[in-house]
Amino acid sequence: MDQKNLGNHIWNVAELLRGDFKQSEYGLVILPFTVLRRFECVLEPTREAVRQKMAEIAELGIDPDLVLPEVSGQQFYNTSRYQLDNLGVADTLANLEDYTNKFSANARAVFEQFEFSNKLLRLDEDKLLYKVTQYFAGIDLHPDVVSNHEMGLAFEHLIRTFAESANDTAGEFYTPRDVVHLATTLVFAHDKEALIGEGVIRTIYDPACGTGGFLSEGMELIEQWNPDARVVPYGQELNAQTHAIAIADMMIKGKNAANIKLGNTLSDDQLYADRFDYCLANPPFGVDWKKVQEDVQAEAAKGERGRFGPGLPRISDGSLLFLMHLISKMRTDGPSRIGIVLNGSPLFTGGAGSGESEIRRWILENDWLETIVALPTDMFYNTGIATYIWLLSNRKDPHRRGKVQLINASDKRNGDEIFWRSMRKSLGSKRRFLPDETIADIAKLYAAFEQNDLSKIFDTTDFGYRRITVERPLQLSFYPKDETRLAALTSDKPWQRWNEGRRQEVLDGLALCDEKYTDRMEFLNALKNLKLKPTEFKLLQKHLGEHDEEAAYCRDKKGNLEPNPDLRDNENVPLGEDIDAYFQREVIPYVPDAWIDRSKTDAKDGEVGIVGYEIPFNRHFYQYVPPRSLEEIDTDLDKVSAEIMGLLREVHV
Repeated sequence: MDQKNLGNHIWNVAELLRGDFKQSEYGLVILPFTVLRRFECVLEPTREAVRQKMAEIAELGIDPDLVLPEVSGQQFYNTSRYQLDNLGVADTLANLEDYTNKFSANARAVFEQFEFSNKLLRLDEDKLLYKVTQYFAGIDLHPDVVSNHEMGLAFEHLIRTFAESANDTAGEFYTPRDVVHLATTLVFAHDKEALIGEGVIRTIYDPACGTGGFLSEGMELIEQWNPDARVVPYGQELNAQTHAIAIADMMIKGKNAANIKLGNTLSDDQLYADRFDYCLANPPFGVDWKKVQEDVQAEAAKGERGRFGPGLPRISDGSLLFLMHLISKMRTDGPSRIGIVLNGSPLFTGGAGSGESEIRRWILENDWLETIVALPTDMFYNTGIATYIWLLSNRKDPHRRGKVQLINASDKRNGDEIFWRSMRKSLGSKRRFLPDETIADIAKLYAAFEQNDLSKIFDTTDFGYRRITVERPLQLSFYPKDETRLAALTSDKPWQRWNEGRRQEVLDGLALCDEKYTDRMEFLNALKNLKLKPTEFKLLQKHLGEHDEEAAYCRDKKGNLEPNPDLRDNENVPLGEDIDAYFQREVIPYVPDAWIDRSKTDAKDGEVGIVGYEIPFNRHFYQYVPPRSLEEIDTDLDKVSAEIMGLLREVHV
């Protein structure tokens, strides 16, 4: 029985649950029972030996965890006299609880995180518990019948089925297999020759591992190429039940489940001292990090010693925090590669000097970013937005150094063909998938590293720019007798704080002025007898002054032109281009009196203009489509009108 048929056979127990449980709850019963049955079958050969050894050491006060795993031959054990086939009809619940409670702590933790005891109570109340236990007791999952690899595949099939049945929330913890397959292919294919050698040992890490999809796919891919390779998975997951699925999957595959940690990666990195060969992740899209704000800011305050020293993104989206975290997990003594799925926001959100821009700057100036692949929309269970796979490496191939490849796999290829295929049945927001042949096509585009309609090559500096501040002179005309302006002046709160005598004195002075002044100095001279304080004149200027391009330039005490803040603008000058040459070409022909504010300099290099980075992916692949001709539109309208008239005649008849 292959993994799909085995998975379907196990999932058929859902027929017993139908009506008493919601469809989205089936997996929370089926998955822990599958784990229980597999554990039972795996432990069967040494079951009696474990129970005998337990009886021997019980009176000696020896910790069973020090002895029994060696006897069981596994990372876990069970000392109960019960199994699924001997629980009995009358005391099924009590006997099953005795059974699960006498697992070793690491296995028991899986069932606790599933909240298995609550599910057992519901099954017992609905008179289903004995039927369900007997169904699973009849499924042979012994390692001689179902290998660890086959069991892992079957378990992954169950996880996918669970995700599909609960598609309203599946996207929170489950990455579609086609996306996982593409990401792992792009990350690992680069190292295929090295991975098929002898004595290969590699580590894989996912900081938001969910059900462990990336870890499982990564291990499976490497072990397909090299069955003798040793692949060690590591991960961390926030959700307890999802974490339970991941560690159960690892234990079923004979991997060290202790490497899969429970907790928030951003605030509590439980693998802080570890570095990895490969990092893969699909962190939550657009989720804020307000709950861990203090911890994240404290980590950022460590600067280069911490994970978030380059900058902090806006609090509404923590995607770039996960990316920085992964970069901190790259090995310093050898090559590491990263594949991470992100939405469009990290490409361009935030202007020069912002946290997001500084993070992109840090990544590009260190030349870690290798490739970005745009995925089709409608690929995920809980969102239809555009998504991208970022590939990073700390040991780029020589021909890729200083370069970034953008691959557009989101839409058309080879003329009218497309990468994606429509699903026969939508699963939540997921309406499209990538078949294996197009995943291979995308991998070929990546490997070829060539410039074409679907693949474009850029220098890392092509995404950088300097934001210069462009000032224009302040030119004001004053209207001291305009009733509307005077009304606004006298109703302003600062004016109300002046004493009554001063207010009247200023109003009397304004009454003696001309109707209009096009020179600020002339207006000041007209009011010189009032001996206005700077704050007082500033209030008058606010309400009585108006920008007028025919007015005289306003100057400060040193005779320098005073800028008009309302006309202040910014220009993004591509990195490598002289800002003065750009200014003369792009600004001066349109505003001859403008100048660059040279006091605005970059904090890192001290040069004029603040450096920013953004990756305008869609702009580089935009293709202009001319509008249809009027004749073509008229022809279509005539055709539609004729069809409508024909329908109306049929109705009239």
